[in-house]
Amino acid sequence: MSEATRPRLLIARNPDPDSKLPYLLRLPIDGGLILKARDTWPRTARVFCARAPEGWPEMPEIVEDVAVVSCVRRGIAMDIVLDRPREYRSQLVFTNLANGREAIFWQTRKVVGTARPGARIPGRRASGIEDLEIVEDTRERYPYRFAHQQAHTVREALPAGDYAVRGPTGSVVAAVERKALADLAAGLTNGTLVFELARLAELPRAVVVVEDRYSALIAHAHAPGGFLPDMLARVAVRYPEVPILFLETRPFAEEWTFRYLAAALAEDLAETSGTTPPAGSTPEPSPGTG
Repeated sequence: MSEATRPRLLIARNPDPDSKLPYLLRLPIDGGLILKARDTWPRTARVFCARAPEGWPEMPEIVEDVAVVSCVRRGIAMDIVLDRPREYRSQLVFTNLANGREAIFWQTRKVVGTARPGARIPGRRASGIEDLEIVEDTRERYPYRFAHQQAHTVREALPAGDYAVRGPTGSVVAAVERKALADLAAGLTNGTLVFELARLAELPRAVVVVEDRYSALIAHAHAPGGFLPDMLARVAVRYPEVPILFLETRPFAEEWTFRYLAAALAEDLAETSGTTPPAGSTPEPSPGTG
């Protein structure tokens, strides 16, 4: 296909000076879907869009003209891939507001992962441990830094998992396997996740954390509907001792990994010493109670 005949995404200025949506998008689908948009790309947040019943202007002021690799509807979403090195993959989500009006949001994976209004990573130390030593597997390519937690990492080869804590004897007392959604989907499809869970199940405590939402697995674009959730349910039943938790974003998964490993270490110390967990791992009674 020549460059001239390739489908294209056109972005123009909205000729309506009173509109709160200053741009128009023309997408090569449904005979030329035309939307009004608040911005030219969802760089820092979701971009609100609306249908443009006025249509495409006769003499548009073009802002961007980009070749489209694919533009495909998938249920309530539309996946868009552009032919350029940066800012090339995005998604339009068609939904309804509480009042019944249609709302369209233009988003990327980056802004979906960071848009969690009101949610903040807590700064309190975990289980009363002032500086938790977390063992990071040497094969972990994009490791957590735990920059906002009271922890430091050392790199060692782990028998299972990506992060772990060791007890006083040096043995692993708990481990966490980290998964991006794509990694989880691949492991379910090719069967490698089963072997990872089998190794994790040999440890005293273990968990898998997923840096996304369960709804994203259901809507995964590269698997038949229901296939991945079914496979996930089967492995969860087969290995009930290794929970699989969907924690929405990478920062939240990192935070939960820190607190899980600290709690596991505190519990192990309590079990081996025959005492209560370290100070701060359990709340003290309020004055006047018990």
